Amino acid sequence: MYYGEFKAPKGIIKVSLELDGTVISYINISGDFFMYPEEALDDLERLLVGAKAERAELSKLIEEFYGQRQIQAPMLTPDCFVEAIMRAVRR
Repeated sequence: MYYGEFKAPKGIIKVSLELDGTVISYINISGDFFMYPEEALDDLERLLVGAKAERAELSKLIEEFYGQRQIQAPMLTPDCFVEAIMRAVRR
């Protein structure tokens, strides 16, 4: 299990994850931030399972997710979540 956190402009994003090689097999994202719609965080976690833990792929996935779902997360960009995930996978 890997753990990382990132102090974003509006709260801390905490990430716990497991890897199968370089692929995310489990991920939990938490922290003191808000994301709407409310079920979006669970959906984001499901989206990321099976993704390679690489900055470029994660950025693309999360940016598309923000756009498709019209995510509202005050002062949190997709890059904030990518940074938290990358901090978790650094060994």
